[in-house]
Amino acid sequence: MKFSKTEFLVGLFMLLGILASVVMALKVSGLVLSGSSETYTVRGHFDNIGSLKLRAPVRIGGVVIGRVDNIYLDPETLVPVVEMGIYQDYDAISSESRAAIQTAGIIGEQYIAITPGFYDEELGSTYLKDGDFIQDTASAVVLEDLIAKFLYNSSADAGSAE
Repeated sequence: MKFSKTEFLVGLFMLLGILASVVMALKVSGLVLSGSSETYTVRGHFDNIGSLKLRAPVRIGGVVIGRVDNIYLDPETLVPVVEMGIYQDYDAISSESRAAIQTAGIIGEQYIAITPGFYDEELGSTYLKDGDFIQDTASAVVLEDLIAKFLYNSSADAGSAE
């Protein structure tokens, strides 16, 4: 059986299309093809993590600087702890920084937004190192709680207007 040049090119085009689709799907989902980027671990206590998931991005000003590596409950305080793997390229984050769980859009994915803190050696500021805890954290805003508060306040206002 003889294969023509056209059949070969169509097959090659199909294989390249499938490969491009797989790469695009991995890129959109936040997965990376190479796991060679070195990270250091930073932890934070959050009262409520909402629907934060593993591999959620950690961002400063919208730029991804790491990923959520682990989420667990502190056995002593029963408060959720989030472990973040920060890329080594971003090793100059002040220990005075603030971490907050934010939502991309109204019902979008949740991520951790770090707001850089003030750094001053004379005042004893340091940079975050492997294993450090971010002291200033803000929990996730749960949409259901906001709706419940709005509805409760609306019904209370209507009851007091009579």
